[in-house]
Amino acid sequence: MKTYTLNSPEIQALCDSDTRLALVIRHYGDLTYAIDIDPFTHIIKNIIGQMLSRKAANAVVSRLYSLCNNVLTPFTIGRLDILALRDIGISRQKAEYIMQMASLLREQPDYFKLLEFLSDEEIIKRLTMLRGIGAWSAKMYLIFVLDRPDILPYEDGAFLQVYKWLYATDDVKPTSVKERCAPWSPYSSIAARYMYRALDNGLMKDTKLNAKLAKMNSNL
Repeated sequence: MKTYTLNSPEIQALCDSDTRLALVIRHYGDLTYAIDIDPFTHIIKNIIGQMLSRKAANAVVSRLYSLCNNVLTPFTIGRLDILALRDIGISRQKAEYIMQMASLLREQPDYFKLLEFLSDEEIIKRLTMLRGIGAWSAKMYLIFVLDRPDILPYEDGAFLQVYKWLYATDDVKPTSVKERCAPWSPYSSIAARYMYRALDNGLMKDTKLNAKLAKMNSNL
């Protein structure tokens, strides 16, 4: 587990750089999270979760675990076929991506380990060369598996949902989001985690927090 308290230098820097984000941070409190230590499982779950609700994705992942006797590895996936994956609700295209990912890891078991030594940009470049992995998946990998500190996931729908609420805007063009969030650097990933917590914990519906944001909006 990793924890940032409100007194951590990283959190203080974020609060000093962005008064709106500071409201969310102080309202939520200390940030504690676990790093995803299984890169293969993380990627497979991301492939399944693309364009699905969290509830639907979790149901499919659960069925996949059952197919693999609750051990999800490149080898247990390799014992399946496209039809078996289709039967549990995975599209043919995603099934092909999953089978190819499993094949890659059987042939190159150190593939993910070697990524740890590369820059953020190079990791995104290499991951997006794989079928089924786009910029969103690559950034989720950087944040949740490698715990890289300065990743801004402006491609992510959940992130943008909170962004629109926090900044009272419908402008989510990448250039606009990057400009608005530039002060977060070099701790953009930590800020993003707070944005996700705001969504998951219902902070967007919190009366007191919304009143404070409304006051900020009225002063613009």
